[in-house]
Amino acid sequence: MDKTGYLPIYEIGRGNIPESLHYGSIAVVNSQGDLIAWYGEPKVVTFMRSTAKPLQALPFIESGGHEKFSLHPSEIALICASHNGTDKHVSRAVSIQTKAGVQETDLLCGTHPPIDEATSNRLRERGEEPTCNRHNCSGKHTGMLAFAQMNGWSKEDYLELEHPVQQAILKSIAEMCSLSVDQIVVGIDGCSAPNFAVPLEKAALAFARLVDPSSLSTERAAACKTITSAMTSYPDMVAGEGRFDTHLMETTNGRIIAKAGAEGYQGLGIFPGTIAPDSPGLGITIKISDGDIKNRARPAVCLEILRQLGALTSSDLKAFSDFGPTQPVRNWRKLQVGEARPCFSLSGVS
Repeated sequence: MDKTGYLPIYEIGRGNIPESLHYGSIAVVNSQGDLIAWYGEPKVVTFMRSTAKPLQALPFIESGGHEKFSLHPSEIALICASHNGTDKHVSRAVSIQTKAGVQETDLLCGTHPPIDEATSNRLRERGEEPTCNRHNCSGKHTGMLAFAQMNGWSKEDYLELEHPVQQAILKSIAEMCSLSVDQIVVGIDGCSAPNFAVPLEKAALAFARLVDPSSLSTERAAACKTITSAMTSYPDMVAGEGRFDTHLMETTNGRIIAKAGAEGYQGLGIFPGTIAPDSPGLGITIKISDGDIKNRARPAVCLEILRQLGALTSSDLKAFSDFGPTQPVRNWRKLQVGEARPCFSLSGVS
């Protein structure tokens, strides 16, 4: 274990020996806050990045914003998304903006090429620069603006931490994590919105409560169910074609939610009754310490966690061969020269 608490979690082998290693930590928590499984240091404090998006949507949904603006579940899913920037994602963003009376020009997320390569290529061929709605966070920002609009709050400064939108989000995340507001470290995300660093196990608690909100107030429990139902009903809105989060939610048919974040962060929620008829809801958070820029470790680590917990069977795993948990390492002639695989066992799992 290194000084931050991370342990070897995923290895890339060549021949019969490991050639490269990713380090990481894992926390698995139930909705009562019990740490039931872990690897590495579950108390490590790190930013949730885009994994926080379903939690950032909570105060808007809890306040009835989706009802006021007659949002379709696919539009709620987009508010929780790190989407591919395809035309169908943009059309949902425009629809929310139209219903809420805000405009794309109000978004302060900046711009980047669409994550979807085909869409990015088409824009380039047309000589078209990507606009804010192509940004993977445009749904989140549109939801924040809609929240401001419904309350008559200013839109120009909706990303400032002191703004009522951000204060409501910070309060909700603190409550979902069983932390006080001053225990949360606040930084600025890639899209310029505030983001939150909390212990890994506290973020896992928040995800456990998302999928098992039975201990929460009636209003918050209803908001959690609205968000998770939208994500599992429209997983293509949460990420998109070819993305692990979408594939996992599509394949597990409403049993699991998944939300990746930048720099090697990942959140999962396993709904009650998934592992066994009386099994509790579980939240899982993962941090790959090197940032997992090429995204080669997280999907495989997620699948191995779900396998070790009994949430995915050997038969289930066949549907995820493109993601892991083990994958062949091939050279330029397509010859297998090694294997990439998770290299951890969860503590606390019998």
